Amino acid sequence: MKSKRAPMGVLLYFAGTLMLAVYFTFAAVQGDYGVFKRAEIDAEGRMLAEELALVQAEVARMENLTRRLSDTYLDLDLLDEQARDVLGMVRADEIVIR
Repeated sequence: MKSKRAPMGVLLYFAGTLMLAVYFTFAAVQGDYGVFKRAEIDAEGRMLAEELALVQAEVARMENLTRRLSDTYLDLDLLDEQARDVLGMVRADEIVIR
């Protein structure tokens, strides 16, 4: 009577297949190009987009101030404010509150 035991080759084949499946599943989830890395990259992209918007707003503000002090367009109020701030001077009709 023959035993009902599976041959060793079949067991090794299934064990190898299972190991490969586990490896590729792990790589798909946590590898360099996996699901978790993709979520991390997406979050970093959103954060950098917000930072870019803040920097662009600051650049627009600085461009506006630069244009207002340029040779082609001179905002006298802004020039007066900047000069008095840099020189630390006030007019005779002003009251300084500290």
